[in-house]
Amino acid sequence: MAQSVTTSGPIPAELAGRTTNKNLKFIVGGFLLIGIVIFLIVQATMSTGAYYLTVSEIRDSGATLVGQRVRASGQVVDGSENWDPQTITLRFSIQDEKGAQMPIVFFGPRPDNFQRAAEAIVEGTMLPDGSFQANDLLLKCPSRYEEDPEEIHVQAER
Repeated sequence: MAQSVTTSGPIPAELAGRTTNKNLKFIVGGFLLIGIVIFLIVQATMSTGAYYLTVSEIRDSGATLVGQRVRASGQVVDGSENWDPQTITLRFSIQDEKGAQMPIVFFGPRPDNFQRAAEAIVEGTMLPDGSFQANDLLLKCPSRYEEDPEEIHVQAER
């Protein structure tokens, strides 16, 4: 019993080129995807980054920080609190270890434990009049039962 087997010649040129095109498409697509991920990481880092300065450094820089996003920390000045419930505005001052003070304006709910607040970390923008408009307010309050201070985070409504 004889069987005839026919073999075809080499792969035609138009079909051989298709496999390299598919590989090239995957390589280009992979690099494009990696580029997009890197771009998104850089954008997220730049948009959330804020300078962390002391009250003295902010005072010394003067008008160069007006309108820029800044993060500052300081002790809440006793007796500086001014809460207006009609406009939901909290005004107070913070000071650093050198004694430099900075007025803060926060448009949002007054934290319940503001009287106990030992330290405030504010993030926002400097205003031309020298005050600081806080968008985020983080209070560090001493706790009766723990060694580390309790942290309360509040965001502005406007």
